[in-house]
Amino acid sequence: MQQSFQWKIVIVSLFLSFVSLIHINAQNEDFSENNLVFLCIGQSNMEGNARPESKDYQNISPRFKKMYAANSDGDKKGTWTTATPPLCRSNTGLTPVDYFGRTLIEKLDTVYEVRVIVVAVAGCSIRLFDKNQYKSYLNDQNTADWLRNYAKEYDSNPYGRLIELAKKAQETGVIKGVLLHQGETDAYNDQWITNAETVYNNIIKDLGLKTREVPMMIGEVVNADQNGACSGANTWIKKLADKQNYFYMISSAGCPAGPDNLHFSAEGYRMLGQRYGEKMFSYLKMRGYTPNNVENTTIEHNQPSNPIYNLSGQPVYSPSDGINIINGRKYIFR
Repeated sequence: MQQSFQWKIVIVSLFLSFVSLIHINAQNEDFSENNLVFLCIGQSNMEGNARPESKDYQNISPRFKKMYAANSDGDKKGTWTTATPPLCRSNTGLTPVDYFGRTLIEKLDTVYEVRVIVVAVAGCSIRLFDKNQYKSYLNDQNTADWLRNYAKEYDSNPYGRLIELAKKAQETGVIKGVLLHQGETDAYNDQWITNAETVYNNIIKDLGLKTREVPMMIGEVVNADQNGACSGANTWIKKLADKQNYFYMISSAGCPAGPDNLHFSAEGYRMLGQRYGEKMFSYLKMRGYTPNNVENTTIEHNQPSNPIYNLSGQPVYSPSDGINIINGRKYIFR
């Protein structure tokens, strides 16, 4: 009897080891430029406040992945999985990132994966993501204890966690954009604009990126047309977006609010996320990333209409021999 029990223990141990080995091998993948990574930061609307509905769990492509980022994720932290909501932490809700990713998956060629890392803290100032200000912000007597507790999910350094995981993501993919949704707390003056731009510049520098290759998409808070409680922040969000040609504002006009007029409803998150995705897709398409309906067409050297881009995403006046991207379609010139 005792010998039988010991064999059962051995079998169970072998099975668990096998499952663990499968998980490790699944994460030991090769680098691919087709793995497109997006870094998503902000406060409660980036966390996701609305409860996902049944349709939000359906038809999620395995090419849309999230990286576990919080301490409460345990051993899964730093690993990829299919982007089933919630994308931020286990106790958060639907976020714009859900439908940002779905939109890109729908529009991009099937060779691409869309991968997201969401690090967000409800109620926070943009200062929490400034590597030179986060400590003083968390130690400020005006910072709420509940906010400090949320920040502990990232070892009280959300920016540090973002960079840590982003570097891990760079081992197997390329970072192609930053998504920001923050401002309800403090986007009401020029200092916020300076701080937000500093956060972006630090991300670019600390990850060895180039601004012309990694745009920042900046979402508006709940709009005045939805009686948004913090809609005044959108004036400063627009000013930030206007500062650089690689910053883009994502309008929240018409995106329904939740009961508190501070957060979006589930439908509002879907609409806003789709707009993030459409803007990013437009950016990627201009740089040679092939859309889902691309056809390979071989034609002679008669010049089609602009815009024309080479495979590096650079605009050209006329097509050259080889592959050219014209109006989002791929043509081979001979």
